[in-house]
Amino acid sequence: MSKISSHTPSWDTSSFGHTAEISPLERSALGDHLSQCGALRGPLQTLQTGADDLHDMVAGRVVTSVLVILLLVGGSMLLL
Repeated sequence: MSKISSHTPSWDTSSFGHTAEISPLERSALGDHLSQCGALRGPLQTLQTGADDLHDMVAGRVVTSVLVILLLVGGSMLLL
């Protein structure tokens, strides 16, 4: 038998009751960090990201991808 609690969840945040907003210093630090991480990315990681994107696109459109590949192969056979 499951027991359902009548208490609503409560927690404290670092905003102390105010709206949580990012400070200009935090925004600058985040921008610096992202720039540094982007500079450390090599061509191999860029290639892997592109391959992952291509895989996601093809996996979502399996039938269309197979038809396009067959048309390309068939067209190249006709030209030869």
